[in-house]
Amino acid sequence: MSFAKGCLSVAAVLALGGAAFAQADTKSAPDDSVLRVCAANQPPLSMKDGSGLENRIASAVAEAMGRKAQFVWSDKAAIYLVRDSLDKKLCDVVVGLDSDDPRVLATKPYYRSGYVFITRADRDLDIKSWSDPRLKTIDHMVVGFGTPGEAMLKDIGRYEEDMAYLYSLVNFRAARNTYTQIDPARMVSEVVANKADVAVAFAPDVARYVKDSSQPLRMNPVPDDTVRSDGQKVPQSFDQSMGVRRDDQALKAALDAAIAKARPQIEAILRQDGVPVTPVSN
Repeated sequence: MSFAKGCLSVAAVLALGGAAFAQADTKSAPDDSVLRVCAANQPPLSMKDGSGLENRIASAVAEAMGRKAQFVWSDKAAIYLVRDSLDKKLCDVVVGLDSDDPRVLATKPYYRSGYVFITRADRDLDIKSWSDPRLKTIDHMVVGFGTPGEAMLKDIGRYEEDMAYLYSLVNFRAARNTYTQIDPARMVSEVVANKADVAVAFAPDVARYVKDSSQPLRMNPVPDDTVRSDGQKVPQSFDQSMGVRRDDQALKAALDAAIAKARPQIEAILRQDGVPVTPVSN
């Protein structure tokens, strides 16, 4: 549910009107025995059966607070949860935001992860850097729109030749005026089927699919010191936090304490999904 890592230019999308929370659960504010978690259906991170990575982390943290997680579901994309659910007080916390997300008061980070290169293990294509010259000669790469992967695909001069392929994965729906992303499961399946030689995705979005794939896959971290040809750094790893309303210092403090208490459970959940992590930066 990241703001910065998943979409580098979403201001126009977030400015769009519409009944973004029309299907949200609008129950009255619960007592202190419940933690109201803003949620959108976004597999494998958030799923209505509670099996998503973020659902399980939220439940572990709520339990550490002596509460029960109550997921308040919206029918809109997760990127709208702050504006249309949290800010409207339909719920009280969003899970899985970048720690520097300016829209919220963020908790201390509870893990850090980053972008990865995904390739088939049976191919001699063990990509570990955007500077690998093979990236300029392979047939297709799949990256998310508005992500660091898209920025680097443009930088190495491959975007135009891959553009039609990428848009075919979203039925040629334009990403300019609506929030559009390629399903992470589809990104992995394209590599499995040899329709794409390489996928580049945020690890928590794809780790479960890579781990569960019947076709063995490689997942190599994109170096965090990646730079464009003009020398500009393109961050690849991001601290992950929970976010509350900017004036809700009390809930932030309670969540910080619970995250520290639930750290063993959080780490176990990340391992279960095969999410590669690095030390948080702050």
